[in-house]
Parts: sequence; structure tokens; C-alpha cells
Amino acid sequence: MINQLSWKVGGQQGEGIESTGEIFSIALNRLGYYLYGYRHFSSRIKGGHTNNKIRVSTTQVRSISDDLDILVAFDQETIDLNYKELHDKGVIIADAKFSPNKPEDTNAAMYAVPFTELATELGTSLMKNMVAVGATCAVLNLDINVFEEVVQEIFGRKGQQVVDKNMEAIKAGYDFMKENLSETTELMELEKADGKKRLFMIGNDAIALGALAGGCRFMAAYPITPASEIMEYLIKKLPPLGGAVIQTEDEIAAVTMAIGANYGGVRSLTASAGPGLALKMEAIGLSGMTETPLVIVDTQRGGPSTGLPTKQEQSDLMAMLYGTHGEIPKIVMAPSTVQEAFYDTAEAFNLAEEYQCPVIVLSDLQLSLGKQTVEPLELDKVEVRRGKLQTGDLPEAEGGYFKRYEVTEDGVSPRVIPGMKNGIHHVTGVEHDETGKPSESALNRKAQMDKRFRKIENIKFNTPVHKNAPHEEADLLIIGFNSTRGVIEEAMGRLEKDGLKVNHAQIRLIHPFPTDEVLPLVKSAKKIAVVENNATGQLANIIKMNVGHADKIHKMLKYDGNPFLPHEIHTNCKELF
Repeated sequence: MINQLSWKVGGQQGEGIESTGEIFSIALNRLGYYLYGYRHFSSRIKGGHTNNKIRVSTTQVRSISDDLDILVAFDQETIDLNYKELHDKGVIIADAKFSPNKPEDTNAAMYAVPFTELATELGTSLMKNMVAVGATCAVLNLDINVFEEVVQEIFGRKGQQVVDKNMEAIKAGYDFMKENLSETTELMELEKADGKKRLFMIGNDAIALGALAGGCRFMAAYPITPASEIMEYLIKKLPPLGGAVIQTEDEIAAVTMAIGANYGGVRSLTASAGPGLALKMEAIGLSGMTETPLVIVDTQRGGPSTGLPTKQEQSDLMAMLYGTHGEIPKIVMAPSTVQEAFYDTAEAFNLAEEYQCPVIVLSDLQLSLGKQTVEPLELDKVEVRRGKLQTGDLPEAEGGYFKRYEVTEDGVSPRVIPGMKNGIHHVTGVEHDETGKPSESALNRKAQMDKRFRKIENIKFNTPVHKNAPHEEADLLIIGFNSTRGVIEEAMGRLEKDGLKVNHAQIRLIHPFPTDEVLPLVKSAKKIAVVENNATGQLANIIKMNVGHADKIHKMLKYDGNPFLPHEIHTNCKELF
């Protein structure tokens, strides 16, 4: 019996690789197992190698594993590219159609199973992925009936005959594998899970759901990997709630529409990736200058330019902080789990309205598209706070114009929506006085700049840093942001077993930087390792700017398009001592 399994399916895009992983993982999720899945895919519609690596465990997991137990291969390329991950007792289950060849430098067992042939005999070769699922069940000694409910949900609309045929395909794969399993191949039977019902979702779905819960009723966006799922989710969910999604002609139109909707009093969202955010930068400055609330999601991917559109990277950090021309207050949040992505996105709308500035929810491809088990979300934790938005009758303004940009002690001015009696004011992208009228006065310029920046001096954010710091004095402090949390946690456990005292901090509020939270952890550690998926150590540099102690800080970087593995962090951290 094992308490954890690493399973990967691979082939050419368009062969049903994603649906194979989806059916396998959903069924195991419903049995109560914790899962974490990460897809490797090419930046094309069809063709090119793709794989889906899924980790199954009886306890919480938030990263892909170092090694591999089972590799399901629909072509030889899958074997050639992935076999080195298999441990000595691993198993390759390959479609007999392509006459699979096992590399000489692996001790893993290989079985040629006629996925395509068995599926064709049942009516269509398209069901070969179901045959592969059945063959996997045989190696796991898993009852194939656990898939019946999932198959019914996915194929039920096509009729009961299609459902029955797919279940027959699973059984055919199971039976063939059982008959041909060698006595030397150990079954990888999983320990029984707790049976509890949990969500299984990607970060983008959690972001979209968080936007709904936070009162968002309008989204304007242009499709781009890896952000498109946010728009696709809201296209289905917003109209029944009286909301709308507009797919715009470009990113500039998307962000300006979102600004306009927010100005009109509707909580609005736009989402994109690095190239799209570059196009949005001037408009983000408009949001800052006009003090119009705006929530933007940036799902980071490999750059520059088109770069690696379907691969993991965390290289937008500096751009999100300093990309706009001129200086405006902004808030940059960085959730580190799917669950946090839900709550943080909902909170982003509150912060945007309370501080009347752009709020960027920073994600990355691994967090946005990686699928993981999530404990049930607590909707009663989500609240709606609209800040200084005026909702009652307004007194007649002195001089006839409302002081929309009134200089206040906390930097936040009263806000109105169009059409409110006595709320008339100017709105312009140039510097302006308290009523919005353009002004180039030096005294006014300084007063308005100071007012805007006072807004974020005392940002209230519930958990700016996720801390796991059991040691008052640590040998090592590991710091990360976004999706690196899970892999750091796993490496931390290994380092503790090596005898090192290790603390961990995951930064969830990048700007304004939570210096007061991070500084004590930095001071109490002998060495600091900053883990990030970029080439220049952007987070490490931000920490140096805000906290100091540069002599202690070591950059741990990976920028080849792949996420970190636990052994990489473990090994690199050990080399610091």
C-alpha cells in the first residue's frame, strides 16, 4: 500500500490527453484523495507534445513530485521525453499501436496495451483514452466502478449508449492489463482516502469565482494564455447574475472599458498575461490619476515578447510595480494557493474601492492552470466594502462643482457615480485640482501627489505574508511568492530532517511591501534563499530594497519554463551550508 502516487499521461495535443487526466483525477478526488496536477503543453492548437502530471495523496500536496510511478504513453515521444522521471519500480503503459520502445537506461517495466485497437473494436478509436484509464486501474488495483459517475456526467448528454461504451472501454483496458501483468510488477495500491468532498479546480476558476463573490458584474478582456479561462468562466456565470463579459478587440479597449464601468459604479475586472499588461500600462496610469478603482489580473508566463506563452515564469514582478510612466499608488497582491486566489480576488475589489487605485492580482501559469484540491470555500468570509462611495443625497457643492479629489488626511477623497445630484465634477488624465479641473500649479501638483500616495501608507491586508516560522533563530529562511509555496514547503520538511532549522515566508502582498512582517524573519535567519522563476531575482531585489540584509540573501532561480521540483530546492539550499 502506498499513500502517494505520481501519474503522468502524454501524447500529441488533440489526442484526448487532457480528458484522460481529467477523468482520472476527478474520480480520485471524489474518493477523498488530495490531488495536484500540472499540464505541459505546446503553444499551438493541435499537435506538439503535451503531458499531464498528477500527484495523488492521502494528505495535502501543492507541488508536482520529483519522480514518477506510472507513465501512460500515447506515442514514443512521451516515453523518450519523460521516462527518466520513473523510479526503478515504475511502470510504462504504452499504446501498442506505435510499437513502443523502452530505453535501455531504465529499470521501469513497460507494457504495450492496444489502446487504439481495443477502442476501435468497441466502436471508435476516440475511446483509447478510456482504455488507458482502465489499464491504470489494474496497476492500482482500483475498482473501475469509481469512474461510472464521472463518465455519466461527461458523456451523459450524448446518450446512455455512449456512457456504456466508455465504461466498456475502461473495463477492456483493465482486463487486458490484469491478464498481462507480470508477477515481478508490484501493484501500487493506494491507501484508502478519507472520503471527504472537496473542490478540485484551477487557479483561474478560483479567481473568477472570487470575482463573482466579491461583487464583480462586468469583465472586459482579450483572450490570452494563461488567463483566458477567467473570461471563459465568467462568460457562463455573469449573465444569470445580471452581469456581462465583453471580448474586446484588444487589451487597450479591455482595460479602458473596465475603468469606465468602475467609474459608473459597477465592480469590473480585466485579466491578461505579460504582453497584454504591457498594452494596459498607460490606462493603468489613467486609473491612478483619475483615482478610479480597477482590478487587473496578471497571469505570468514566459517572456519577453511572445516568449514561452504556455510555460511557467514569474518575470512580470518589476513591471507590475514600476511599469506605468509617472508615479501612482497601486496595490499588488500575490496569492500562493488556489484557495487564496479565491479570497484575495474578492478582497481586491474592496481594496480598489477603499483606496481608489488599481489593484493587481498577480498569478503565474502554474497557479492559474495547475489543478489542485481545495477545501470547501467559505462564502461568509467574503464581504463587500465600498469605501467612500457616496450613496445618499449630496449637499449643494460650493461653486457648483463636487470636490471629487478633495485633499483629505487619509488621502482618500469622497467618490460619486455619474448622475448623482450635486456630484458634477471634471474627470481628466492630466493633473487637476480638487474638482477635477486641469491645473499645472506647482502647489496643487504637490498637494495632489501627496494626497494620492497617502492612501496606501496604511493598507490593511489580512495576511500580507504566509509564515511558517517555527524557529526563533533559523539557519535558513526560504522566501517565495505565488505557486512556489507548495514546493518550498516540501523542501523545508526535507531540510528539517537534515538537521537544519528552517523558516518559510510566502509574500502575498508585494506592494506596498510588508517590511514590518518580513524584517524580523530576515534578521533572525543566518541565510535567506529567495525562490523564483525568473533570471534576475526580481523578488530578491525587491526584498533588498525594502528590508536590506543583502549579504544574507541568495537567489534561487529557474527560468527554463518548468516549475521547481522539491529536490531542486532541497539540493540548492543544502549547498548554502
